[in-house]
Amino acid sequence: MAGPVVSAAPVASAPAARPPGYYVRQRLLQNRPAMAGLGFIVLCALIGVLGYWVLPDNSPNANNSLVQLQKEAPGFQATVLRMPMPDSARAASDNIFHTWLYGRAPRYQEVPIGGYRIQGDSVFIAPYKNHSALADAPRHYSLAQVAGRSGPAAELRRIVEQERITKRTYWLGTDKSGRDELSRLLLGTRVSLGIGLVAVLISVVLGMAIGAVAGYVGGWVDSLLLGLMTVVWSIPGIMLVIAISLVLDSKGVWTSFVAVGLTMWVDVARVVRGQMLSLREKTFVEAGRVLGLPQSRLIIRHLLPNMTGPLIVIATSNFAAAILLEAGLSFLGLGVQPPSPSWGLMVNEGFQLLGTEAGLWLTLLPGLAISLLVLSFNLLGNGLRDAYDPKTPLGS
Repeated sequence: MAGPVVSAAPVASAPAARPPGYYVRQRLLQNRPAMAGLGFIVLCALIGVLGYWVLPDNSPNANNSLVQLQKEAPGFQATVLRMPMPDSARAASDNIFHTWLYGRAPRYQEVPIGGYRIQGDSVFIAPYKNHSALADAPRHYSLAQVAGRSGPAAELRRIVEQERITKRTYWLGTDKSGRDELSRLLLGTRVSLGIGLVAVLISVVLGMAIGAVAGYVGGWVDSLLLGLMTVVWSIPGIMLVIAISLVLDSKGVWTSFVAVGLTMWVDVARVVRGQMLSLREKTFVEAGRVLGLPQSRLIIRHLLPNMTGPLIVIATSNFAAAILLEAGLSFLGLGVQPPSPSWGLMVNEGFQLLGTEAGLWLTLLPGLAISLLVLSFNLLGNGLRDAYDPKTPLGS
């Protein structure tokens, strides 16, 4: 007789091995402050990428100035008469990509008005007057002139009332030149993120090259490059930017981008040099030397990838530092020049009006934007530092 059949107990399978990157992502996702910072950075990046496409005022540099509306409080409304401009003045701005990059040239000559009435074939305009601007003299225009075309009086009146006279809301008020503060704040996001990105790219590439050579080669080369780092480290960043701007004989936007980047490579170089000193004696490096691998391949393919974590962390820190440095330079008049909408320049414009009713929000709004973006990068940097630390516990 056959004995009883005994079923084998199921053997528990061992958990699948996961790459280190999986645990880095999990630690980062569980860090709520870091994810909040990342979310705000992504939102700012989206605004910066869309640029003029999402601005209430998409004129170049959001620089549509209506002097009669200067220094108005957030949330106020104005009635604006829009007079058509000649086609030759607006034809170049019809391309959607030209608008995305440079903005759209004004298609109308805009005049704030206090009221209007249509009588016969004429439009009578009541002057607009605010707290800081003298009222214009009363004006009148023909219906055809305001509509920008000829035709029956009833059709022209419909065009004037529905298309040429509009209500406009300035959600964050206007600055001292009558420009929309919200549009300039949003466009300033592109400037701040752009200068941070360019500065980080320059600092990472230059710092990795110098730090890798210093740490791997050693000897007198290391001493020479370390001395160079120490000298550059001892010079204030603002002084270096001023010197670079003088050498390049320019104070434009791209000059500021490059100048800030050339002042921040030392942080990266020192970190890469320290990591290289500890890695160059590892077994896998000795094996590469025995196999006859070129030094450049050892550095680029085998050593630098082991520094990804520290480089990402320092890149986020440099991003925040670059934004602060650019804001400080623009506040002093050494960075981005008017009429480009830099947050530092906007803080300076508001600072000049402190003591007036408008000075508070014109200083506070760009200052708050700078603080939130820098705080977001710092929170993300702290989260990345913890995520790349294997001693950080993984939450349940």
